[in-house]
Formats: sequence, structure tokens, C-alpha cells
Amino acid sequence: MKYGFPSLANIRSRESYITSYDPRTRTASWVIERLNPASLTGASDRRLCEFKEDDSVHVFHRATNADYRGSGFDRGHLAAAANHKWSQKAMEDTFYLSNVAPQNPNLNQNTWNNLEKLCRSLTKHYLNVYVCTGPLYLPRQEDDGKLYVRYQVIGRNHVAVPTHFFKVLILEQADGKGVELRSYVLPNEPIDEKVPLERFLVPIETIERASGLLFVPNIMKRTSSLQAISNK
Repeated sequence: MKYGFPSLANIRSRESYITSYDPRTRTASWVIERLNPASLTGASDRRLCEFKEDDSVHVFHRATNADYRGSGFDRGHLAAAANHKWSQKAMEDTFYLSNVAPQNPNLNQNTWNNLEKLCRSLTKHYLNVYVCTGPLYLPRQEDDGKLYVRYQVIGRNHVAVPTHFFKVLILEQADGKGVELRSYVLPNEPIDEKVPLERFLVPIETIERASGLLFVPNIMKRTSSLQAISNK
């Protein structure tokens, strides 16, 4: 990937994205995809795609469709299917269960979907839009005043339900003068659609600290100065 990987563990390459898989949670740590007008157009048909187990993951560490059945959670794409109409194989690769995570249905079908649409719309204004998406498991203060990281697991394989999701956008300027960053964190719960997406913008350092991933050092290796990066 042009701007490097946020981490180097369990990396897999697919037709439409690159991912780092976390066998403990049965989901990806992150997924990176590149969007541009060419990737968003084509004859690919979502109706021909089915969610499927990832045979490259050991059977002890993989999610199955049965884990999601009756759980109350959607199989939420990390790399979105609609981002890869350029190739039927590319779209089908987004349906590996290693590219999904348990997501609140209201979030998946509304605010998260709107964020995915925003990512696609940005390809009209930037040369390339690199999108890194992943789960977060954030602490919460409980009645005893202490902070705890608690999350649900679903199914026989104990697939972890993230407390939040992040998207980091690396926006490559068409004039070659650098990149811009936008980073979002959304809770894995219903969100009123009246709440604007801008409400979920966070400093990139917030995601780096919470996830254990690093984005900015990799970007700096590809750019000549701090002036090349602007957070929006």
C-alpha cells in the first residue's frame, strides 16, 4: 500500500483490499482500500455475492455465518461492496467474513452507510481516496468509578462485537501537493440520522492511541514535510 500499513500482523491481500486479521476477535484489525472513479464503476452485481468463511484463516479462529444467525447484529462490511463495482471478483472478496464485523443494524443501514457514501463522493474531488476501516474496543467508566473494556461476543466462535468503528481517510490531492486526513469514530449503536457525520470527526491520534495502529508516520515517509498533511 502506497502509504504503508498501520500494523504488520496477519496481513492478507484481496482483489479489492488489504487487511490485517485478528484471530482473537475473529474480525479484522483493519482493512485498507483505494477508491477512485474507476473502482466505483462497472457491471458487478451484488446479488451474485454471498457471505462466506475465509478458508485462509484457521478453523479455530474464523467466523461463520451461523455465528451471526439470530444474533441481532448485521454482518457489517469493513471494505464496502459498493466501493468495488469494477470487478465481480473484487466485489465478491468483500463478502469474506474476515472483512465483516458484528454491527448494529440501525447503524449499518443508516449512518454507517452514509459515511460509506461520503467516501465514494470524495473521489470527485481527490485523485485517490484511501480508506482504512476497523473495529475499536473502547473503555467505559462503570459504577465503581473504574474503566473497563467490555464487549459482547456472538456465536459458537465468540466473534467480538466492537464497541465502536473507525474510518481513516487519506485524501490524495489531484495537484500532487500532498494529502489530507479525515478520521471518524462511530459508536456501534443506533444513531439519529439528524446527527451530521462531522460530529464524529476525531483527531487521528485518538484512533492511533485506541487501536494500537499508526498512520501518520507511514504517511510522512511518503511526503516531504508536515505541511503536506492537513487534518479536516
